Amino acid sequence: MKMKLIAAAVVLSSFAAPALAWEGQVVACYDSVWVPAQYKTTKTLHSGAKTKWEHRGDQMVEVYYAPVYIENRVQVSKGYYLKRKAACRN
Repeated sequence: MKMKLIAAAVVLSSFAAPALAWEGQVVACYDSVWVPAQYKTTKTLHSGAKTKWEHRGDQMVEVYYAPVYIENRVQVSKGYYLKRKAACRN
C-alpha cells in the first residue's frame, strides 16, 4: 500500500512539473516597426532658364521661364521590419 501511495505521489507530481516549468519572468518586450525603403535621388537639367519676349494684349512683355529638372530615383535599400525595445503591455 505504501508503494502505491508513493507511486501515485510521483505520478501526480510529474503532471504538475510541466505547469511549474512554464512560469517565468518577462525580461524585455519588443515591437515590430516598419522602416520604409530608402532612395537616392539625383536631378538632371532638362531645359535651362530663359527669357522670352511675348505679345500680351497690346504690349510686349519679357517673360522669365525657370529651369526644368528631371528627378531620377534609385532604390538603395528595401523596406524591412525592425525590432525596437518597448514597454511591456501584458
